Amino acid sequence: MLSHLALKDFAVVRATELEFGPGMTVISGETGAGKSLLVDALGFLSGLRADSGVVRHGSERAELSADFDLTGNALARDWLRGNELDEDGQCQLRRIIRADGGSRAWINGRPVTLAQLTELAGLLVEIHGQHEHQSLLSRASQLALLDAHARNEAERAAVQATAAAWQALLAEREHLQAQGDVSDRIGWLEHQLAELEREDLEPAALEALDLAHRRHAHASGLIEACDDALVRLGGEDSPSLARQLQQTRAALARAAEHEPRLAEADTLLEGAGVQVEEALALVGRIRDDLEVDPARFEQLERRLGRIHDLARKHRLAPAELAAYRDGVAAELGVLRGAGERLDRLDSEIAAASAAWRNSAATLTGTRRSAGQALATATTALIAELGMGGGRFLVELEPGDGARPDPNGAERVEFLVAANAGQPPRPLRKVASGGELSRISLAIEVAALGSDAVPTMVFDEVDSGIGGAVAEIVGRKLRALGRARQVLCVTHLPQVAAQGHAHYRVSKAPVEGITRSAVELLDDGGREAELARMLGGVEIGPEAHAAARRLLDEAIAAEADAVEAEESVRPARRSGTRSR
Repeated sequence: MLSHLALKDFAVVRATELEFGPGMTVISGETGAGKSLLVDALGFLSGLRADSGVVRHGSERAELSADFDLTGNALARDWLRGNELDEDGQCQLRRIIRADGGSRAWINGRPVTLAQLTELAGLLVEIHGQHEHQSLLSRASQLALLDAHARNEAERAAVQATAAAWQALLAEREHLQAQGDVSDRIGWLEHQLAELEREDLEPAALEALDLAHRRHAHASGLIEACDDALVRLGGEDSPSLARQLQQTRAALARAAEHEPRLAEADTLLEGAGVQVEEALALVGRIRDDLEVDPARFEQLERRLGRIHDLARKHRLAPAELAAYRDGVAAELGVLRGAGERLDRLDSEIAAASAAWRNSAATLTGTRRSAGQALATATTALIAELGMGGGRFLVELEPGDGARPDPNGAERVEFLVAANAGQPPRPLRKVASGGELSRISLAIEVAALGSDAVPTMVFDEVDSGIGGAVAEIVGRKLRALGRARQVLCVTHLPQVAAQGHAHYRVSKAPVEGITRSAVELLDDGGREAELARMLGGVEIGPEAHAAARRLLDEAIAAEADAVEAEESVRPARRSGTRSR
């Protein structure tokens, strides 16, 4: 939900900040006051191409920012997290448009591309009106709305999964076919593998080989070091360390009766003696294992040389040879079974294609049912909105079927016949901006609860209507505002009276420059603004009385609607239980 909008040096706006809450917010003002500028600002924050003409005369740049409350908007939160732009649950869109035509965009204070800004804004706000940024004109958006109305998440997931499985099998087959005749490759790999398998290349074996080679290379020195250590530690013909420890302990034992602390020293020397004996035994065992063996050393030299030759040949470290050998064996296994795998792949691809067709047919069924229901409800609403005889259709156009499509077997087109006797035409080709706005409103009301976008903006939705139809448009917008946040730019009092909140945009010359101002109206201000919209030049008591009546009727009508909804809910719950 949009919570805050700030504009600076934007068109005729010097600086303004607006706070928004839930429900329906109305924006009114005299012609040319700049009431649609707020919609334009949201359009630029949603990714519209920069236009230097929106920079206030004499300023270097226009600055726009919008804050959104993401409570209940899991899609936007996931998008921010996936793009590493999340910031403690905050969501701020900011854009600067320079007078030279350049622009920059930020999300939560971090620079982003215009594509990223557009993608996120599509999860936050929809703009319906007589401007180019209208999501319902996009066939992708129409499909998304229809699927949301059909609540077919499971069916779409099945279609996407089967299409992905088909694509993976096709890619595998193309990869195998691209290899052509692999007999030469198989022969070369077999030679490489045989050469590698002649040696034990496991890391533990290489480590043991290196250790044995160093032991035999330095056998003479090791033997000499061990013999010298044995003599020094426990030799019989010299004052060895073990004998000196024994003599020292005996001397201390004789003196300990006069100095008890010497007993502690004796204990330490006893431990040292034990360690000397253990060291002496270990060195003895090592010495017994050592011998000068030129033949064994030569054998180790040859083996180590072969391994280093293999490493140089394959431009690898010796420790990497085992992994390389395993890779060669794996590729060889794949190539040896390539012909058989190709035969199996043909049948697997055919089975995957059949699975996709079955899933796609189920998805088509959900779309067809939802499309009929949406068309019926929207057609009825179009008639209520002053377009009697008009029709709304949801057309499912079969795809070419050549390749399983993760989006299903058809494309969707919203068609509209604005008047009786006219052939249906694509919604994106409807000429009248006012008709397009009302049709968009009808679609949103008919699909209420399906569209995940929380904020909907309607610009001049009441263009070309008046009287009773205007009041119906206002009521539909107010009803939509009970489930979504609605912003509506209007010039009709019957629509403005239905708002839960009301902003008035006015303009006045300041130091010779026209500037717009935006004011949030209280109850008295709303009555005065509606009286102005009703009364024209002369605003008398009758206009004020009519304005007050419109406001009171809007409140009463909503109370009746809420009461009716509450009375229906228990019956629905009871019906659900009975089923």
